[in-house]
Formats: sequence, C-alpha cells, structure tokens
Amino acid sequence: MKKYTMILCCLLMALMVSAQDQKKFSPEKFQADLEAYIAKEAHFTPQESAKYFPLLRELQAKQRAIYARMRQAPKPGDDAKCAEAIREWDKANIELKQLDQQYHKKMMQVVSPSKVFDAIMAESRFHRKMMKGWQAPHGQFPPNGRPKDKRR
Repeated sequence: MKKYTMILCCLLMALMVSAQDQKKFSPEKFQADLEAYIAKEAHFTPQESAKYFPLLRELQAKQRAIYARMRQAPKPGDDAKCAEAIREWDKANIELKQLDQQYHKKMMQVVSPSKVFDAIMAESRFHRKMMKGWQAPHGQFPPNGRPKDKRR
C-alpha cells in the first residue's frame, strides 16, 4: 500500500512540475502574439505586415538597449550625483520619444498613417491586456510588496 501511495505522490508531483513549466515566458511567443494582434486590429494586409513589422522589431531592439542602459544606472550617493542621474534619465526618455517619432515617420512611409495609428493603439492595448493577465491572484501581494487598493 505504501508503495502505491508513494508512486501516486510522485506522479502528482511530476504533473504539478510539468504544469508549472507551461507558464514560462517565451519572448518569441509574446512577439508573435503581439504581431498577430496588431495585424488584426490595424487590418494589415500580408504585404503591409511584411513592411511594417521589421520596422517595429528594429524600433523595439533600439528601445530595449535604451531601457537596459537606464536599468543599469546605479543609485548615486550624494545629491549632486542624484541630480546628474535624473538628468541622464530624462535624456534617455527624450531619446526614446525621438526614436518613436523617427520610426513613426518611417512606418507612415510604408503603411498609411491611419493604419500606423491603429497599430500604435493596438500595441498599447495588447500590452495593457498582457499586464492584466500577469496580476497576482486575489489576496496576494503584487511584486512591489504592497496590497492592491480594494476601493477600485
């Protein structure tokens, strides 16, 4: 009897471990889902998708490089260095917006401005939906360690 109980426990643990593996984040799947959502929402033709998405991927790669630079900045010790770090942070944010502007101009040259607008809005909606899906289960604390405001 103990032998069967032990086998049953091992099988249950193996099932639980395999179920957890399915929830790992896949950047490739995320990108594919994002592109499919944008193409659907912006009503892209296959030809438009072939022109638009390489530009979007190029923009995202450059944005990731800037975000990585921003994340790696250590917190300075004194007020003067903190003020300089804030100025650098602001410069990086301006650089991000200029990059957006530059790529939006490129995108409008390959796809109509109304479809670029729809794609920008679709990307924003997609990210919001994904973030809602990553929320902690009810009653648990979010990553910042504070409980959610229950008044909303």
